[in-house]
Amino acid sequence: MFVSDSKKPTRSLVNIAAIVAIATLISKFFGLFRQQAIAAAFGTGAAYGAYNFAYVIPGFLLILLGGINGPFHSAIVSVLAKRNKAEVAPIVESITTLVVGILLLVAIAIAVFADPLLHLTAPGLEADARSIAVSQLRIMAPMAVFAGLIGIGFGALNADDQYWLPSISPLLSSVTTLIGLGGLALYLGGDQITAAENAALGGAVLAWSTLAGAVLQWVAQLPSQWRSGLGGLRLRFNFRQPEVQQVIKIMGPAVFSSGMMQINVATDLFFITFIPDATAAVSALGYAGLLVQTPLGIVSNVILVPLMPIFARLTAPENWPELKTRIRQGLMLTAFTMMPISALMIALAVPIARVVYERGAFDTNASYLTASVLMAYAIGMFFYLGRDVLVRVFYALEDADTPFRISVVNIFLNALFDFLLVWRFGAAGIVLATVSVNVISMVALLIVLHRKLGGLPWREWSFPIAFLALGSVAAGFASWFTWQGLTQFLGSANLLIQVAELGTASAIGAGVFLLFATRLQLPEVQQFIASFRRRLFRR
Repeated sequence: MFVSDSKKPTRSLVNIAAIVAIATLISKFFGLFRQQAIAAAFGTGAAYGAYNFAYVIPGFLLILLGGINGPFHSAIVSVLAKRNKAEVAPIVESITTLVVGILLLVAIAIAVFADPLLHLTAPGLEADARSIAVSQLRIMAPMAVFAGLIGIGFGALNADDQYWLPSISPLLSSVTTLIGLGGLALYLGGDQITAAENAALGGAVLAWSTLAGAVLQWVAQLPSQWRSGLGGLRLRFNFRQPEVQQVIKIMGPAVFSSGMMQINVATDLFFITFIPDATAAVSALGYAGLLVQTPLGIVSNVILVPLMPIFARLTAPENWPELKTRIRQGLMLTAFTMMPISALMIALAVPIARVVYERGAFDTNASYLTASVLMAYAIGMFFYLGRDVLVRVFYALEDADTPFRISVVNIFLNALFDFLLVWRFGAAGIVLATVSVNVISMVALLIVLHRKLGGLPWREWSFPIAFLALGSVAAGFASWFTWQGLTQFLGSANLLIQVAELGTASAIGAGVFLLFATRLQLPEVQQFIASFRRRLFRR
């Protein structure tokens, strides 16, 4: 909330988290439904495999620039939350003018150099898949501009205490893809769209639908932004304004820091093109990644979105004790949510892949390949989100250089781990390399933050996290043995039985974890649950 609004009643952390959770849950539900439709239509064939390679750059820009908790979002919230609302519109319009001008050039460059870019990022890709990917990349090139517009608008809306629209907006992208796939099915008259002769057409539909989703996300935010006086489409060239310079100061290193992550993704895809059936492997990465990103995206938004403005307001040295308390809150909630989900995903990877995806062109072999990648992804969920919590603290402290320097080192570590693991574990090895890098990043960030804030209570934080990890392992074993017993007794003849077995095994595992977790009596978790209960009973 802006400084001029400080006398207005502010939403509580739980209130914000509830709004974000509901909106993100709806968005993720549609995202999962979209991925199921893609899996049924294309399986692990050339159209979706090529799309995964083509989407690397546009997707990177959409996440980096337009994503909630991305550098644009974080930088703008950090600066605007400390300003009077009357000052905001000129700042936002100046930033928009600068960013759109740069990104327009980026979009043109992507379209012109699409072919050499794919030769660089996917040198081992088969000729047919490469041709489809080049066309898809050229179609999606304008997403560079819309990604910047989305990120700036959502940062301004969050600074104004508006959380619903930024969290729900990814739904629009899923809807456009579903509409595109529906139109393709009608056009083909029910023919299998995974056939070689239809791969190019299916690939084009995926690309155009993705671009339409980005445009719709930007258009949807404009009414709220204009109505709240948060800037419009006016061109402003006040690039030397102190507030604009401050945003650039945070945004620049933050963009490069997050950009290092995308270099890691490009490195991953570089290595994966040399393993057998690269399109199937990269498709499995996409399907498994969505299964992980669904709970991870919900929880990360619930934790990071309300905490980011709080971090920004606690950066003065006299507020560091409260800042440390809030950091602990973020890490404990991360452990409490991510660790049991990881354990259940590892234990139940095969039935999860079968229940969610196995229909149409997505066969049993695709399920097992996706399950192996899902297990690797699940191992690193706590470290992925825990690292993000710490990075937001550095952004709030207006120190984007430290995450950037760590990210530069991680490029070389990721390439090394890719080289060592991909030959042994295939697609899963690529994910394990990323997990290793995230672990190292989180440790490095904690060490630097320990020095910057005059010490962190390591022992006080480590014990409950270790205990939650132990409870998660027990939950994983409980769920796996439950699923094994049920499949021996009931079999897995149809989808209804598979869903019942998966649901029962998950419930047993979750119950075991809660038995462990409740004995800790973590104040962060108890406060969060109590607040939600109070809200529920009031309603």
